[in-house]
Amino acid sequence: MKVVSMRSTLRCALVLLAAAVMGSLTGLDAQTPTNPFRPDYEWGNLPDDRVWGATSAIYPAPDGNIWVAERCGQNSCVGSDLDMVLLMDPDGNVLRSFGAGQIAWPHGMFVEPNGNVWIADASTSGAEDQGIGHTVMKFSPEGELLLTIGTPGVPGDPPNNLTRPNDMVVGPDGTIFVVDGHGPGGTNRLMKFAPDGTYIETIGESGYEPGQFLEPHAIAMDSQGRLFIADRYNNRIQIMDQEGQFLAAWTQFGRPSGIFIDEHDLIYVADSESGPAPNQYTGQRNAGWERGIRIGDARTGWVFHFIPETWNRPNLSVMSFSGPEGVAVDRDGNVYGAEVSQRRVVKHHRLHPMMIPVRPDDG
Repeated sequence: MKVVSMRSTLRCALVLLAAAVMGSLTGLDAQTPTNPFRPDYEWGNLPDDRVWGATSAIYPAPDGNIWVAERCGQNSCVGSDLDMVLLMDPDGNVLRSFGAGQIAWPHGMFVEPNGNVWIADASTSGAEDQGIGHTVMKFSPEGELLLTIGTPGVPGDPPNNLTRPNDMVVGPDGTIFVVDGHGPGGTNRLMKFAPDGTYIETIGESGYEPGQFLEPHAIAMDSQGRLFIADRYNNRIQIMDQEGQFLAAWTQFGRPSGIFIDEHDLIYVADSESGPAPNQYTGQRNAGWERGIRIGDARTGWVFHFIPETWNRPNLSVMSFSGPEGVAVDRDGNVYGAEVSQRRVVKHHRLHPMMIPVRPDDG
């Protein structure tokens, strides 16, 4: 009995030592991802007593401000005369706006280093009658329309049409990548365009295999030029090169709705639809996973922080079926979650430096 007890004690000591060593090597405590953020649920002061609409499009501006596109106080801008694209300072004050009458259902957003703002208009009921929707548009920082990909109000296939585009990203050389098809029964494709909007090719199709999609809901690019695609109904991120070659599939970030990758290759993934169990709103969507924002390393896939969803809007008449769908990060490391069903943007203030793994090539 004495020998067994000593062996057991030694075994426990070795386990603890191994955990401590792993923690020192990675900069982590080798435990559950932590949350070094404090939420501000009242962020965003809209003018003229406006209220937030459903929001999924958000991206930082090069000057440190934040671009947001909200759906005109409801879940659609069809028939509204409001500017839905808002430039906001870090305190949530609106600096300027544009977009009235041009966008039906702002869904995804990308901002270039020169400040140009891209919006994916995934369209919605009534949009086609108004001649809007099914487009990706590039605006100047002042709101001048510079380029339109797709035919406003007309769904279809490239080279001239898009069908409910979800998001886009622009590479350093100006190449434009668009993910298209909102809903699992949609077009489910990645499209590639030249900097002037000329169609190049379509990549992917509907399905479960590598290189196939079921609702490619968002797209981002890392410092290596790899494409990270939120393949939402397949509960995974697909990583591809710019020629569309499959590189990897990651499931550790939950059911991805939004992806943001910063200049340090930290990846922020918004999971707005996972649920602990099937229900009337979500069905069985990645059951057993918790909604929220997962933060990790785009180079290794390690997840080391998690910001959980908080449902605290009892005045709304709808149940919680969507957590943060869009995600962005400002220059101070604060994280913004754009929420659809809760109709708001939550600013998560970073309380202390994040515990980032030490990479071999970091020295």
